[in-house]
Amino acid sequence: MVGAARGRIDSDLKQPLSPIQHALCRPLYTPPFFFSLLSGLCSLRFLPGLCALFCSGGAHLFLGDLSIPMSWQTLCHLGLHYTEYYLQERASTRFCITLSSLMLLTQRVTSLSLDICEGKVKAASRGIRERSSLSDHLCKALPYFSYLLFFPALLGGPLCSFQKFQARVQRSSNLCPRHSVWALSWRGLQILGLECLKVVLGKVVSAGAGLTDCEQLQCIRVMWSTAGLFKLTYYSCWILDDALLHAAGFGPGFGQSPGEEGYIPDADIWTLETTHRISLFTRKWNQSTARWLRRLVFQHGRAWPLLQTFAFSAWWHGLHPGQVFGFLCWALMVEADYLIHTFARSFIRSWPMQLLYRTLTWAHTQLIIAYIMLAVEARSLSSLWLLCNSYNSVFPLVYCILLFLLGKRKHTFN
Repeated sequence: MVGAARGRIDSDLKQPLSPIQHALCRPLYTPPFFFSLLSGLCSLRFLPGLCALFCSGGAHLFLGDLSIPMSWQTLCHLGLHYTEYYLQERASTRFCITLSSLMLLTQRVTSLSLDICEGKVKAASRGIRERSSLSDHLCKALPYFSYLLFFPALLGGPLCSFQKFQARVQRSSNLCPRHSVWALSWRGLQILGLECLKVVLGKVVSAGAGLTDCEQLQCIRVMWSTAGLFKLTYYSCWILDDALLHAAGFGPGFGQSPGEEGYIPDADIWTLETTHRISLFTRKWNQSTARWLRRLVFQHGRAWPLLQTFAFSAWWHGLHPGQVFGFLCWALMVEADYLIHTFARSFIRSWPMQLLYRTLTWAHTQLIIAYIMLAVEARSLSSLWLLCNSYNSVFPLVYCILLFLLGKRKHTFN
């Protein structure tokens, strides 16, 4: 049983990169089910895109652009749940890649819709006369479709706005090959270093006990080391996606305009590994997606915007049981983080106490993040139950108690 559990952990750790490698190495074969599914997905995805391009905008447009892709995406995730949980089978690799690309396409459709609703981008119909031909409409909409179907971005990488995409395309002749080669080489070295660390840490994890047979405080080391493997996998994937976009001419060093938003990488490893604030970790983890969620949900939420944001994130990611539990726990931890550090700043004055406080909160933050990461990555209720019944649950429980006490004190003070 222990060997099987470790095998499942190793399989999950390799999952972010293996589907693409497996699909590219297999012979080209498209079964009828996959072809019909892909056709349905693409047609339903383009409905909100067409509405965003040719309508005048407004709140109804934004809700339509969000509801149509998210409804279909939810059906696909439910089909994935049926395959994994009920049939106890692994889903098709190509289906997983397609679903991942469509999740990224949802980001781009909703981002473009928000830009149109906020007046940052003009709808395609505004610059066309009423009696214009179909070819005029298509020519006007071509830049928008090129943004939605930009191939490297459908494989991964930071989300960029339509304005930034258009500006980079117009300045594509100003690329410096020497700078590009150096930047890609540096990213390649980073990926190599992360993969070497992952091999070493993987051997340490496989040689020790797992969550099924760990004892008391030993479970903390198992959780931290296993979460470290997940982190290294995410960092490697994000840097690989960043290198792909850089090779396509959409990196950080290609002549940014004065009014253009700066390049936002997904992997800010130094900040993620050194911060003692869960709220800062949340803003820096998968940074472009975090900004997209903040713009899409948090800024429009009236009641409990933080909880709404994490609930929507769980919905967008697929509503696996571990994801629902992990993201809701994450929302509580961020809320507690704000209260704890606000009260700490008013009491801790001397630098030795500040150093001790930062050290303790850093360790506690990293342990809570490791707990959340294992919960989100759990693909079975038994794995989630093992995590909740271990000593690791003490760390989020401490923050929940502090959230209750400090929240009650804040309410009394107000």
